Amino acid sequence: MKIALMDSGIGLLAATTAVRRLRPDADLILSMDPDGMPWGPRTPEDLTARALAVAEAAAAHRPDALIVGCNTATVHALPTLRTRLEPGLPVVGTVPAIKPAAAGGGPVAIWATPATTGSPYQRGLIADFAGDTRVTEVPCPGLAEAVEHADEPAITAAVAAAAALTPADTTTVVLGCTHYELVADRIRAALRRPGGDRLVLHGSAGAVAAQALRRIGAAPRPDAPARGTLTALRSGRQGTLPEAALAYEEGRLLGAVTPAG
Repeated sequence: MKIALMDSGIGLLAATTAVRRLRPDADLILSMDPDGMPWGPRTPEDLTARALAVAEAAAAHRPDALIVGCNTATVHALPTLRTRLEPGLPVVGTVPAIKPAAAGGGPVAIWATPATTGSPYQRGLIADFAGDTRVTEVPCPGLAEAVEHADEPAITAAVAAAAALTPADTTTVVLGCTHYELVADRIRAALRRPGGDRLVLHGSAGAVAAQALRRIGAAPRPDAPARGTLTALRSGRQGTLPEAALAYEEGRLLGAVTPAG
């Protein structure tokens, strides 16, 4: 089995780790775009072109499925990717976990990039899945970029700024950018209220990994032999994981995976 994941940078690490845990025997192809990142400030047309190039670089390795490990790319490029690559290559997008978060009753906060916060896409998800649950959209300027570069002071500042915008009675937070899952513990700590209940965080990595397996008719086998290899593509060129990836537990786990020969 061979599973590919794509993003502009290391936001794909959480979903990659989830795939690795479900199928340690799967070969992994990570396709990133250091030449074009960040994708967030780009026009939808430019972002779609970059995403398509990254996807086609991954597709050249003939994976069984492709995960778009980026919320922004899913919003703007998923239809184009599916038109170009399916049905030969199933393409799985990443959607914020608003539905399961709202099922807990809330109040819910959605942490997302400024470009996604307040967007018709996110507002549509809230309208479709949140029901009567009170939802607060929290923009997190600079957080994804800080995580991408493992910039500790910038991460601390961005998390604190977003925490200050999050209502004190929030019980559930949706991590609406894949980068944020890499610092989930720091987000939880910043939102901890004295005497309050434990905050619930909802990321997308586990659901996306499970959906990719379903799309190809494969069952989870977490006890399978850990013989899967790792191929890292950087703007189409075969290379290694970015050094910043090793600042996170997910990156260190993948760093121990055998490189593809």
